[in-house]
Amino acid sequence: MVSQVASFINESAIYAALEEGKRAASRDMVEAIIKKAADAHGLTLPEVAVLLNTHDPELVEEIYKTARHIKQKIYGRRLVLFAPLYVSDYCVNSCVYCGYGAGHKFSRRRLTMDEIKKETLVLLNMGHKRLAMEAGEDPENCPIDYVLDAIDAVYSVETKNANIRRININIAATTVEDYKKLKDAEIGTYILFQETYHRGTYAKMHPRGPKKDYDWHTTAFDRSNQAGIDDNGAGVLFGLYDHKFEMLALMQHAEHLEAEFNCGPHTISVPRIRPAGGINLESFPHIVSDDEFKKLIAIIRLAVPYTGMIISTREDADLRNECLELGISQLSGGSCTGVGGYCEENEKGVKQPVQFQVNDERPLDSVIHDISEAGHLPSFCTACYRNGRTGDRFMAVAKSGEIQNLCQPNAILTLKEYLTDFASPATKEIGEKVIAEHLKEIPNEKLRKVTEARLVEIEQGKRDLYY
Repeated sequence: MVSQVASFINESAIYAALEEGKRAASRDMVEAIIKKAADAHGLTLPEVAVLLNTHDPELVEEIYKTARHIKQKIYGRRLVLFAPLYVSDYCVNSCVYCGYGAGHKFSRRRLTMDEIKKETLVLLNMGHKRLAMEAGEDPENCPIDYVLDAIDAVYSVETKNANIRRININIAATTVEDYKKLKDAEIGTYILFQETYHRGTYAKMHPRGPKKDYDWHTTAFDRSNQAGIDDNGAGVLFGLYDHKFEMLALMQHAEHLEAEFNCGPHTISVPRIRPAGGINLESFPHIVSDDEFKKLIAIIRLAVPYTGMIISTREDADLRNECLELGISQLSGGSCTGVGGYCEENEKGVKQPVQFQVNDERPLDSVIHDISEAGHLPSFCTACYRNGRTGDRFMAVAKSGEIQNLCQPNAILTLKEYLTDFASPATKEIGEKVIAEHLKEIPNEKLRKVTEARLVEIEQGKRDLYY
């Protein structure tokens, strides 16, 4: 199969921008770029390069301050919660950073449909409403038909008036035909991490397997868009190569998607490499420090203000809480990164082989409690997917400011469901205070009154109310 060439990733332009960014990173220039960013219209590649080369603590604090401003302006204090669901750890790729790489020897498995339903039931009883389905690449043991059956199995489960309302999918780059099948299966976002945009490093990290084809992998979103999937989730695995290079390559990719399909990535994830079976971090010379990581998140928020940003349980609770203030809008909670882990770790105490080490092991209820206590509004909302507000339609709503009249009440209603059906007494108490406070932030008075009425309906037993 002939791949489209990922010519939109221009390494020489990236290196040139970084060199110029070093030269141009004067205080006046940095302050001018930060001021421009505050208007939430995004930044150019050269402007991002200047911020990446900014090291003055006072200016970095201004970057943080502006990131907080933009996050509040667009997303308010809302934070969307989800959980990963690993259905298969079979993989034919030999990615050197992954615990599921083909070179690792362990007893691999894929879940049966009954096992998937049981895992889903555990997640529903936690309170989750949206999942990110994860699977390794193995055409024999994990073909597209298996993934489609797994999606159907998850959607079929209901308990306590609850069901999974949207599944995001993280599987290997595939064909337009397969993406059409995923679209027809009513997925939410198609997620694919580039891992690294640097061709030389990409080749070293992917020595064997279909994933070694850089161009096929990097142009996957072109094919998913051609198939009608207009919500795509990008990301790199920070630590494989220079994070400044990766950041500018992410911007080039976003600019390409905007130019070709009128819509950049719906989300950008920021995973950092973590220990897993057989992986020694000392082998990776580009590890990103906590301070660099926080700065990176803040600059992404300035550069692509309307793009959702996701942080996983790769990071510990304290660092995640700091990053929530700098631009993160989605986070996982109560996560397990092993196949069958939700049932088996809960029921038998058996640890499963994992793709990466989890550093935030708080149960979902504790995550909800902690972020509520910090003034955030936890959300399980999936309304945009189900109302067709995806791709450029979502961006139009976001940029007009109308998103505040949709996401705010929807977040409040989903939090109310969680508090009513699943929360501990302490979380329910703090959550009700959060609802009362955030109701005031719905700008449309009529909509605020309707939302208050719907909160009463939820207390009376109604579910899945959304705008």
